[in-house]
Amino acid sequence: MVTGGTGLVGSAIKEVIDAEGNSEEKWVYLSSKDGNLCDPAAVAAIFDKYQPTHVIHLAAKVGGLFANMKHKVQFWRDNVNMNDNIFQECHKRGVQKLVSCLSTCIFPDKTTFPIDETMIHDGPPHFSNEGYAYAKRMVDVQNRMYKSQYGCNFTAVIPTNIFGKHDNFHLEDSHVIPGLIHRGFNCKKEGKSFDIWGSGKPLRQFIFSIDLAKLMIWTLRSYDEADPIILSVGEEDEVPISDVAYAVAKSLDANIGGTPLEVTFDTSKADGQFKKTANNHKLRKYLPDFKFTPFEEAMDITVKWFLENYETGGVRK
Repeated sequence: MVTGGTGLVGSAIKEVIDAEGNSEEKWVYLSSKDGNLCDPAAVAAIFDKYQPTHVIHLAAKVGGLFANMKHKVQFWRDNVNMNDNIFQECHKRGVQKLVSCLSTCIFPDKTTFPIDETMIHDGPPHFSNEGYAYAKRMVDVQNRMYKSQYGCNFTAVIPTNIFGKHDNFHLEDSHVIPGLIHRGFNCKKEGKSFDIWGSGKPLRQFIFSIDLAKLMIWTLRSYDEADPIILSVGEEDEVPISDVAYAVAKSLDANIGGTPLEVTFDTSKADGQFKKTANNHKLRKYLPDFKFTPFEEAMDITVKWFLENYETGGVRK
């Protein structure tokens, strides 16, 4: 059973599982329509209905910078309640494996790079998202406590920046890649230059949603540590934002045609944090030969999906 099963990652998991064609496994992908995960009775009813043996917990209360700053208590309470209800039902019903999804934003604001799995609790997170971050940190604590006291096989994954089909392309609160795709599309349609805020030099690690789905399914089936695992491309695969912008422009040009997009950089705007490098050595210890989708190939798949679904209502915009 996958909570938050209709979003970016849940949809990718469904695509990978459907491609496997394993008739011995029945997968259920929950949406918000299935019940309020902050309500213990609703969560119990969901577990009664589906009786899962394995759970991937993706659902969370998420939001942009200003929502996180304005509603810290709500972000804390909703995520803590949601997580606690899932943990309780998984424990009570003898669920064989629970995999929760964390985020690199839970790491200390002041830290050294690259970050690794041992550094989550080394200092406070950035003040702007402390409600969400501390609630998510508690998942790591819960995993270890449930294993220590009850022997539960509960764990968590920490992906870096995710992108792919079924992303949120809304211009006001999307992440960098879906935001750039939507803005680049508008610029191309309007014949404007593709203006990027900042110098384009900051570095980021991006993981394609299908790759993340494959790794999360592997975690569910084969990773038995309570301690979390970072799921990410390596440090050598960090890309500058300028390369992201050029890859978006290249794919839009190839798929739409017409006058090529002119990419420009507005250096009067702030760059933000230069890098947030994560160390994937633990993942590579387990899966040394895992092949990540090349960045430009993954970008082209994402752009094609955006274009195909833009007019049909399949894009969250």
